[in-house]
Amino acid sequence: MPEIDLPDVLAEVKAAFERYEVALTTNDVETLDELFSQKPTTVRLGIAENLFGYEAIKAFRAARSPQGLQRTLENTVITSYGRDFAVASTLFRRAGGNKLGRQQQSWVRFPEGWRVVAAHVSLIDPPAA
Repeated sequence: MPEIDLPDVLAEVKAAFERYEVALTTNDVETLDELFSQKPTTVRLGIAENLFGYEAIKAFRAARSPQGLQRTLENTVITSYGRDFAVASTLFRRAGGNKLGRQQQSWVRFPEGWRVVAAHVSLIDPPAA
């Protein structure tokens, strides 16, 4: 059974997640490309796109508008399982938006560092209070 939430592993994944968030909100496409596993098995299911394989994800990032990327995160939870796998889940809101965003990423430690191997992004109406 893998050890859950080893402090050093959590710190590494948190740093990678934060690096991803800065790259996302500043449209640093080079860093975003680096942080996704460059394999045909990498998947990103987005708000309006289903991207299968690193090349599809890379093409999406290259074509995406750099406008309106700022957001505020809420309820971020990062959980590690053993030393080489983790899941990062968060909610987000964009200024002026009336939807609640959800993002979940599966991270794997490769020799070159932590990489996203699967991601899901979706929008929902905010739950009633």
